[in-house]
Amino acid sequence: MNTKALITFHFSEEQIKSLEELGFEIISKSERNLKYTDELKDVEFMFTYNPFSHFDIGNLKKLRWIQLESDGFDQVPKEYVKNNGIIVTNNKEGYSVPISEWIIWSILSMYKEANGFFKNKEEKRWKLRTSVREIFGETVGILGTGNIAIETAKRLQAFSVNVLGLNTTGHQVENFNKCYSSDELEAMLKECDVVISLLPITDKTYHFIDEKIFSMMKAGTIFVNASRGQIVCEEKLIKFLKNGKIRSAALDVVEQEPLKKDSPLWEMDNVIITPHNSWVSQNMAKRKYKLVYENMKRYKEGKELKNVVDLEKGY
Repeated sequence: MNTKALITFHFSEEQIKSLEELGFEIISKSERNLKYTDELKDVEFMFTYNPFSHFDIGNLKKLRWIQLESDGFDQVPKEYVKNNGIIVTNNKEGYSVPISEWIIWSILSMYKEANGFFKNKEEKRWKLRTSVREIFGETVGILGTGNIAIETAKRLQAFSVNVLGLNTTGHQVENFNKCYSSDELEAMLKECDVVISLLPITDKTYHFIDEKIFSMMKAGTIFVNASRGQIVCEEKLIKFLKNGKIRSAALDVVEQEPLKKDSPLWEMDNVIITPHNSWVSQNMAKRKYKLVYENMKRYKEGKELKNVVDLEKGY
């Protein structure tokens, strides 16, 4: 008997046919306009991003597994999912490459003072900048050592950079020169010329990077946030950008998105801002389908699914 699957993303007819051949009855719906009908009564699996604010999954009495398009899963109704034994898997590997490339681009842009050159171009001004720097031999610390961090560390190694990582226990991870435990955060930060936040958002990490953490950093540190805006106390970041403790920052995420038009961050020459755009690439759809196909195949075969999230830990 075929398993009913609800998919809220567009796949080609050929891709849908391949999924059906695995033993699924595919129901395709628009996520934005998703409403419950009797057609969805026996749905056992859904592939979606975030319909949860307007669609009650409590109506799907046979739902056993949710595959998310996103890496983060704070949009999921966690208590209901936990209480009903529903498996949640994410797409953490799907965005590792484009986000890690964005991080490399942002670091190089800050070291090479790209904002200044772009401004010169707009003003048609030919002016040498003698304060640009190289990242060769610098020390970069990454808060978090998950998939995106591993891909970022791998790319940084090509620049002969010393890459440090922070995780709960300090266990060593591929592509890092050294990893520190959470208790050793201050010791790690004192070594870093660049600090990258790739922490997941949890109750413990909300405003984790605050005045105390910024104060631990070296004077002139470069700061990059490509995880969640709520991890950083934005008010304190602005303070340290203004006083020079943080030399410059690249932000793909902010506390409140979109960033308010009156935010001082817009006017700062030492800040790069992109609109939560680092995950976008021409290869997204291919990676997304590959993961969904692999996990649906595993589900039918009774095998362990890829990227099962821990709802308690938050990652």
